[in-house]
Amino acid sequence: MFSRQPHKPHLGYVSIPKQEPLKLHCDVCSIVSSSGQMLSRAAGPDIDRSSCIWRMNNAPTRGFEPDVGRRTTLRVVSHTSVPLLLQKPQLFFGQANDTVYVVWGPLRNMRTDGKGVVYNMLRQALGNYPDARIYVTTEDRMNYCDMVFKKETGKDRTEHYRKVPYHYYEAGSRDECAEYLLHESAPYGGHRFITEKTVFAKWAKKHSIKFYNPSWQLS
Repeated sequence: MFSRQPHKPHLGYVSIPKQEPLKLHCDVCSIVSSSGQMLSRAAGPDIDRSSCIWRMNNAPTRGFEPDVGRRTTLRVVSHTSVPLLLQKPQLFFGQANDTVYVVWGPLRNMRTDGKGVVYNMLRQALGNYPDARIYVTTEDRMNYCDMVFKKETGKDRTEHYRKVPYHYYEAGSRDECAEYLLHESAPYGGHRFITEKTVFAKWAKKHSIKFYNPSWQLS
């Protein structure tokens, strides 16, 4: 994906800890997918010729340069992926100081009053790597993104992804979505919950089956 961006401050993103707006000038941008579809495409040289190269979360370049390129101008990171970056802090924050990191997440994780778990992680990373360029989304920007998500999907992001325990009688256990993803990706012996629900959805189109809590609306 390519785009042209004017040179102006982006007020929805502020630096840690100075709260300065992000300034980024891009002519032609390459937004690099993390999909396995990138393999064997030999797109690396074309990507590296772009003035700005965007990557997602902890997607690596080392070892994949022919297909995904070498350079990273901006890395957009979900709050859930910050621990993955911190597993290899020297790789991300120590050797790529020309990379801008933009971290997004809900206020409960990004609050700056000492109670934001992810924000605290980022501040600690800056303490170890003071040259790292880390920015976070403002509360206004997150509210705007939530509004766009709801407009496009018809669903409230915070309500749609509400965390619930896997079992209602095991409070504090792994949440339902995490359990589903863990089993779905298990090489063997896993309970394929997502696949199972796909089968139920097909059956519901042929038989009189109704689902409650949560309700499923068949399309």
